[in-house]
Amino acid sequence: MAKTRTALLPVFFAVGLIAWNVASQPVPPSSPAVPATPVTPAPDSSAPAAPAYPANDPPPLWAFAMDPPETAHFQKSADDDVPKSVPNSTVQLSRKQAFNLFDAPDWHPDSHPPAPDIVMHGRRPRPAACAFCHFAHGMGIPEGATLAGLSENYILEQINAYRSGARGTVRPDMIAFRGMVGVAKALTDEEAKAAASYYASLKGRPWIKVVETKTVPKTIVKAYTLVRDPAGGTEPIGNRIIEMPLDENLFDLRDDGSGFIAYVPVGSIKRGRALVTTGGKGKTIPCAACHGSDLRGMGDVPAIAGRGPSNLTRQLYNIQYGARNGTQVDLMKPVVAKLTPEDRVAIVAYVSSLKP
Repeated sequence: MAKTRTALLPVFFAVGLIAWNVASQPVPPSSPAVPATPVTPAPDSSAPAAPAYPANDPPPLWAFAMDPPETAHFQKSADDDVPKSVPNSTVQLSRKQAFNLFDAPDWHPDSHPPAPDIVMHGRRPRPAACAFCHFAHGMGIPEGATLAGLSENYILEQINAYRSGARGTVRPDMIAFRGMVGVAKALTDEEAKAAASYYASLKGRPWIKVVETKTVPKTIVKAYTLVRDPAGGTEPIGNRIIEMPLDENLFDLRDDGSGFIAYVPVGSIKRGRALVTTGGKGKTIPCAACHGSDLRGMGDVPAIAGRGPSNLTRQLYNIQYGARNGTQVDLMKPVVAKLTPEDRVAIVAYVSSLKP
């Protein structure tokens, strides 16, 4: 029997305003209603090379999800122009409109305060709208990060870290990373401050359900996110966390009212609790030392309770293998240095199951 815990969408130190870098896909002003087709941007010439990692601990593919070439672009369908609806909303949008990088879909406008123009519309030809990936309520999606409730200073620090190259990744070919580097460099300081102030004003909400299980649905990568394999079937979970949309059709419409489920190995939450709260007999140090007794952050040290597991895993891995640098990050390096893949999964399973 699966054990279920419901988590509010978290806030975590591994965040940035992730959106598409549209430098390689300009949209002419004459066609504002037609969304840009997501295209993998060219690598930023100033971005540092990916750091080395050991052969026995490669980046987990379930956390660093990458589309195969044939699905890396917007996948057209016959009814892309047909108005669609989602639950608990009077808004109608076509699928094409929902994929407009410069007019982020806002299915539930009453669920958040008025957002700055840079958040909802970006600025052509770049940056794209922050809310396209992070949503207007700041909850985000597995390829990106949660921004709701992070401090304004911290969000601005992360934007600057993307600009300088201090915030990298072991997989610089990930479109979310490439896109964020482009967005950070394209934002003016005033735009960055407006977006950071807005997202810092938001609160988390129920968004991710964490479930312990021995088997999971077979998955493929679509839109840089794990979804059910159309062929069906199940498989052992192994040492993985499988985070996927609760409703793939609503996810395809960028519905900010439909969240995610995260399957974790049986027993991982209990094991993670021991590592997080006691340090695991020297394996690490208790997280509360910096992140607060309830893991909900202290000042500009972000909360980690309830954070989405895919992004949390990526950032633990990126810090452990030297892809991220900076004053606060350097404090984390000895904390994660001894972690095994099993440790990371356990820690993330526990932390993601908490309420922020």
